[in-house]
This record gives sequence, C-alpha cells and structure tokens, in this order.
Amino acid sequence: MKQPTPRTYLLLQVAIPVLLAVGLSLVLYATLRWSSHQSDLVSSARQKQLVELIVSRLQARIAHDQESSTVWDDAVNAVQGEVDTEWLDNNLGKWMHTYFGHNGAFVLSPKREVKYAFLSTESDNKSAYDIIKPSTDPLVRKLQTRLAVGDTTGVDDKVLSIGESDFASIAGRPAIVSIKPITSDTGNLTPVPGQEFLHVAVQFLDDDFLKELAEDYQFDDLRFSKRETSDDTRSYAALRAASEQVVGYFSWKPFQPGLAVMQATTPVLAGVGCALLALMTLLGGLLWKRSAHLRASQVQLAHLAHNDVLTGLPNRATFARRLEEMLAASEKNHSNAVLYLDLDRFKEVNDTLGHPVGDQLIIQVAARLREIAGADTIVARLGGDEFTAAISNVSQQDVERLCDHFIAAIRLPFAVEGQPILIGLSIGVAMGRGQEIAATELTRKADIALYHAKAAGRNRFAIFGSHMDEMVRSRRDLERDLRDAIESNEQIEVHYQPVFTAADHKIKGVEALVRWRHPTRGLVPPAMFVPVAEETRLIESLGERVLNEACTAALEWKGLEVAVNASAIELRSETYAPRVLSILNKLGFDPKKLEIEITETALADDTGNCERNITALRAIGVRFALDDFGTGFSSFGRLQRLDVDRIKIDKCFVDGFGKPGGNEDIVKAMIGLAHAKGLATTAEGIETQEQNDILATLGCDDLQGYLLSKPLQRKQVGELLQKLASTQNDAYPRLKGSKM
Repeated sequence: MKQPTPRTYLLLQVAIPVLLAVGLSLVLYATLRWSSHQSDLVSSARQKQLVELIVSRLQARIAHDQESSTVWDDAVNAVQGEVDTEWLDNNLGKWMHTYFGHNGAFVLSPKREVKYAFLSTESDNKSAYDIIKPSTDPLVRKLQTRLAVGDTTGVDDKVLSIGESDFASIAGRPAIVSIKPITSDTGNLTPVPGQEFLHVAVQFLDDDFLKELAEDYQFDDLRFSKRETSDDTRSYAALRAASEQVVGYFSWKPFQPGLAVMQATTPVLAGVGCALLALMTLLGGLLWKRSAHLRASQVQLAHLAHNDVLTGLPNRATFARRLEEMLAASEKNHSNAVLYLDLDRFKEVNDTLGHPVGDQLIIQVAARLREIAGADTIVARLGGDEFTAAISNVSQQDVERLCDHFIAAIRLPFAVEGQPILIGLSIGVAMGRGQEIAATELTRKADIALYHAKAAGRNRFAIFGSHMDEMVRSRRDLERDLRDAIESNEQIEVHYQPVFTAADHKIKGVEALVRWRHPTRGLVPPAMFVPVAEETRLIESLGERVLNEACTAALEWKGLEVAVNASAIELRSETYAPRVLSILNKLGFDPKKLEIEITETALADDTGNCERNITALRAIGVRFALDDFGTGFSSFGRLQRLDVDRIKIDKCFVDGFGKPGGNEDIVKAMIGLAHAKGLATTAEGIETQEQNDILATLGCDDLQGYLLSKPLQRKQVGELLQKLASTQNDAYPRLKGSKM
C-alpha cells in the first residue's frame, strides 16, 4: 500500500483540523454576531415603546391634574367675575406650575379672550398666550363645538369632564397642550353649553423633562430634534400630533447588550483558538439560557394575561370565557351555578394593617378556596377582595354545602406576619339549567344575591330569587333620592350635639350631625345613606354642605367650638383642604374654632393626599380628632404616628362602666396615653350619672351624650345657650342638672 506523503499528513493531521476549527469558529462567531444584533434590535424597540408610553401617560396625567381645580364651583364663579389675579395664581395658574410642574396655564373666556395667562418661560405673561395660540386655537374651537352639542365622550368615574389634548411645537419646543372646561363639581352652576370658560395647560417636553426621563429610565444622551438624521448609531421615537403630523423626534444612544458581548469576546476569539471555541460554546449556552428565559417570560406573560398576578387564580376575563364554555357544553337538564364571593371586613384590614398584609391575606384566602372547591369547580379572582366560582351539573343541595364549607373555612383565623386576623365571607348564588341563561345574566344575578347576603348580616350565602331585583331597584332609588336631596336644599338637616367639660359641665362646643328627612321614608338613618354617599362620591358635596351650615350657625354662638366629621373619601381628595379654606374664608370663620373628626381608615392613604390635607389645615389652626378610638386595628400603636389633637373614646367602652369586668381600666389607660402624648380626650355616649362621675374621676377632659344633651336643631342650641347664660355670668355657661 502506498504511504501518504508528508504533504498528505500535513493536510490530514494539521490543515483539515485547523480548517474545521476555523470554520466552526467562524460559524459560531457569525451566530453570536447575529444573536447580538437581534438582542440589540429588541432592546432598542423596547426603549422606543417606553418613551411613547411615558409621553402618552403624561398627556393623560396633565388633563387629570387640571380637573383638580377646573371641576369646582369656586373656579366657575372666580373666572366669571372681575379678574382676581391672586386667586387665579393660587388655584388655576402658577399653582399648577408649583404643584404639578406644568409650564403654562391660561384661562380663556367663551369668546376666546385671554382672562389669565402664565408661562414659566416668559416674563411678560400678557403676550404669553400669543406664543401658544397657533397650537391651541384648533383645539379650543373643537372643544367648544363638543361642549355646545353636549358631547360627553370619554367621561367616566375618573374623567370628570371632556377635553382636548395634543402634541405641538411651541416656539420651536415640543409640548403637550391640554384644554379643559371650567365646570361645576356640584352641578349647581350650569352655563350655556359651549359658553364655558376654558383652562389651557402647557407642558414642555424638552430640557427638564428630558433630564428626568434620562435619569429615571437610563437613556443615554437623550435629545429632541425636529427631524430624524441619518446617524444610525441613535434610536428615534416620533412625537406625532393627532393629525399624524410629526412634531419632532426623541433620540438617544440605544442600549446594546449584544454589542457589549461582542466587544468582550472578540479579543478572546482572536487570541486563542481552543479557548475561543470553549468560550463560544459557553456563550452559546448563555444565549440558549437567555432564549429560554425569554420563552419563560413569554409563558409567564401568557399566564398573567389569563390569571391573577397575586393568587395565580384565573382572572375576570378567563373566568368569563370558561363560564361561557361550561354553559355551552352543558346538557339541557343539568343545573349550573355561579357563586359571587366577597370578603367581610377586608377593607378594615387593608386600611389599618396595610396593603402588604392585605395581599398576603388574599393569597391565603385563595389557597383555602382552591383547596375546598376541588378540581371540578372553577375558582377565579375578579380583583380586590372579590372572587367567583362556577360549577356545572350540580344540585342546589351541593351548592349550599359548598357555600357552607367556603364560609366555615374563611371564618377560621388567619395569621399574617404574626398578626391574627379574623374576617368573614358573603356569597351570592345564581343557578340555571343548561343553556337557558346567558353567562352575563347568571353572573349579574349572583352579584345581586351577594348584595342581599351582605344586607342580611354577612357571613352567609343567598341564592338569587326574583325579589332580589326589587331590592337592587330600591337601592338605586335611594341613591337617586339622596342626589335630589343634596341638590334641593330642603331635606338635608344639620343637628348639633353639645359637648361639655367633664370637670364642671361648662358647654364648650357642638358636634355637627347630618340628618336626612325624606318626604316619604321619614328620617333616614345616617348608617343607611352615608355609605351610599361615599360609594357615589356624593359625600364631598354633602360634607361641604354640613361644614358650611355648621360654621354659619357657629358664628351666632360666640365662643363655641364646632366639630364636623370628614370621611376617608373626602380626606383623600386633592381638593379637600382648598375647599375647607374657601368656606372658612368666605364666612370669616376662625379656623381655631373648627375641629374635624376623622377615623383611622382615613389615614391609610397611599397617595399622600390625606397627610397633605391635614398638614395644610393644621397649619392655619384647624384641629383634628380621632373618632371611635380603640375600635380599630392596633389603635395604641398607630397613635404614636397620628397627627391629631384629640381622641374620642367610643361609646362601647363607656357602656361597660359599673358592670363586672367593666372597661374602666381600659379607658383609664386610653386617657393616660392621650395625656402623655399631649392630646385632649372626649368620651361619647354618656347616658348615666355613674358614667359621668367615673369619667370625671379618670381625668377625661370633655363629655358628650344623652345624659347631658341630645342632638339639637340650630334654634334649640341658641335657646339652650340663652337659658344657661341667664343663670350664669360665665363666658361659657354651665349645665345645671343632669339632663336637658
């Protein structure tokens, strides 16, 4: 046999392996290069989507910011009279720049005349509107046309008025221009449609905005230019007006993770061939892991699209789809059931222990429901503390048994971060055979049955019956009647319960209490209509009315303090403090004579509006009292950080006085704690002389209750003061006897 030549050996033993190694290296290098390029493209696309999303949200936020002052009776009155520059500065103009960061604010009359102008970049505000007029005129005309025909497109629970907004170039600078009508928040002021005054807000999208965007989201060399250049090292996001006209482009140096990988690996590839191959293999593995992570992320996103993020249960959309499928597959003689589940007292847990504890509680609740339901029952979370369940081919007895098991399981104590928590569960049930009832109707009836279960006392279930529709209609009638009562100025009354000093029974103030005298229902209890007012946002109008009437009446009672109650809904409103200040200024009422009573739940506010409102009002002398003290979660611990001046000891503690195992020691501890913190104390619900004497001995500052005086009408308070003053020379008359 012929032996291979040396050249052949060289080819077989060296050249071919080298060529194979080089070829493999080139293939791996090309693969890495392509993968890196694709990674860079994905990263650049995500950054572009992020810029567009941020700008879009800013456009919506500016319109929302405007409504904090444009949907307001005081604003409607202010712009129609003579120009009060200081008021406009503080409420519709420079304040918008200071509080929200808007660069410009303008008020236009129905004839598009400039009533007020402010532009942070201009020293002469008189000519400021001329700069933005070319951009605003089309929007103003369009908005006035919509207002004239009564167009309410886009108005909902969060968007209170229609408006127009667009991107524009102002003096060569990109900007968002937003226009809103100045309208009534109560509905009492109704100008001719199309004749409303308009508020114009301007936010520039360069300079400070670009700096903040670059810092917050790590954009490298973020700029704005009027045109897109041929520089392929930068990424671009177009800023388009509603007309699709390009206002300009945001550009930045894109984040290139793939390029960084290539720059790190190329020197190694050029240095050592074998090490390069090993490194390429490792990098290939890393790229595979990255792809696997991406696939896992896609699977997770698909899961999140169909399941609740917190509990992993199916979400609302998935439940609706699976319920439709279940009903479509159901046989004619099979019964199907939908259960609507709602946790009892969950809001108290969230408000007092915080949302993280509330989230952990929801997770534990979902686990118990899933365990009890079994594989044949669909259990889903709709959001908040609401769950649903659906089951097919089931008897009413089986459904009742399942409901009992659900309720019993949720009533067992939960433990979150060492905190024992007791809650309950109410369930509404609707049943139907085969395909005779639509999924949406079955769910609606279950929701109505839930409302019935809660009204019957909670911790129970109710199965839908035809009478329940009538109950829902009655609830809607109550809401409608309450709205009419607030607008009519005839049915809502304010009564006043006097407050006396514990030491010598000197009358020192009154607490304003709202009453509703319905023309057919009679006197409607506050426990019935106040929750309705809070759910429908009527509480703000109702609260303003009580505050105005109470302060007006107190002006007649020289030296008396007045206390009003504020709900959590009011305190969490951005405009609460300005509205209180407006009433006090209008009446000339001394803020130091006003005390606002709040509850612990009002202070659990993630937005910070509650704290800002309290701080602003306390700065001018308004005092705050913590009502129903001791009845919430961890009251003693929370008192360490509550910014209040007084605590009110709830009637439930006073009722136990003089009985075995009474609450005297508890109340004594409350009073001692309050005094140690420099807080005053008021005890509510004093009905016996024994309770009165015990509280005075324990050092309570003030007393309130039927023993001393029942709630009185305004005229009766004046008569009481005259009666007491006729027997005493004191500036604050004393109460003689035990009961008025």
